[in-house]
Amino acid sequence: MDIEGSTALVTGANRGIGEGFVRALIEAGARHVYVGARDPANAAALVAEFPDHASAVRLDITKGDQVAAAAAACGDVSILINNAGAFLNRRLIAADDLSAAREEMEVNYFGTLAMCRAFAPILARNGGGAIANVLSAGGIAASPAMGGYSPSKFAARAATTCIRGELAAQNTQVVALIVGSVDTRMAAHVAGAKERPIDIARAGLGAIRRGVDELDTDIMAMEVRANLQRDPKALERGMARMLTAQVISTGR
Repeated sequence: MDIEGSTALVTGANRGIGEGFVRALIEAGARHVYVGARDPANAAALVAEFPDHASAVRLDITKGDQVAAAAAACGDVSILINNAGAFLNRRLIAADDLSAAREEMEVNYFGTLAMCRAFAPILARNGGGAIANVLSAGGIAASPAMGGYSPSKFAARAATTCIRGELAAQNTQVVALIVGSVDTRMAAHVAGAKERPIDIARAGLGAIRRGVDELDTDIMAMEVRANLQRDPKALERGMARMLTAQVISTGR
């Protein structure tokens, strides 16, 4: 798919990887980018930077009325970037209750699914288009230190595959982006080398252009997949050691 001349919607777009996608899309020649944010005021500076190519949309992907309103207002979308996510840094067993795990699943799985359901008919009317779901290396290798985040990304990855199958007949490309450690607020607790959000976004757009179903967007994601194939039990033990590590690091 050609990015140039397209119209895109990016969820969680006011910072981090979402902001990176807005910039990369405009850089690649997108006609217009809808900047999805729970509070549009948080996206005001980014929109002001690109007045001819960007506009803010109030969008909490866990709220059905806001998802429906976004679909009604953004009927020209040909690329949907499901980037919004939640990581609450609570353990599955050690947490006081299930609230964090429920919220992570609600945002990372059900919210992403809700967006795909709302925009699938729009993409069909506009020729098929593409959906890119921003996932995680924690969605291909279970990470106990991530608590409910890792299982929610496993679920979102499986959903991405299922949705790809359902939407193939309408010529909608559905891409899973496996992301490692990125220099965002969500990864502020992680030490070591981190990728720039704009580079993750550029890799994601490259996957859309080439028709790739699943892409490891960075070195860390590639290393996790390689270790998973080489010695999955050793990787599992390494992930478990992060539970007691004083500093969690990318190792680079």
